[in-house]
Amino acid sequence: MKQVKIADLKDRLSQHLRAVERGDTIEVTDRRRPIARIVPVHTGMAPQIQPAEIDVATFRRERLRPARWPVDSLTLLLQDRKKR
Repeated sequence: MKQVKIADLKDRLSQHLRAVERGDTIEVTDRRRPIARIVPVHTGMAPQIQPAEIDVATFRRERLRPARWPVDSLTLLLQDRKKR
């Protein structure tokens, strides 16, 4: 498995993706710590979809109480925009 730094991946993304397309696996590292792995997609594999554990319809019927924040969201948004 080939290890690639983030900067190298960004600089030569097309080359790395062609290598993955040929069957190679690339491990992306950040300061020598593995953070992601790029692996080839096998076209013969169908995605496996798992059914939900809880029926979604139960959430649609359920009414949630409004959050009781000490400040409203508009005030927070305006404060954040002033900082920029």
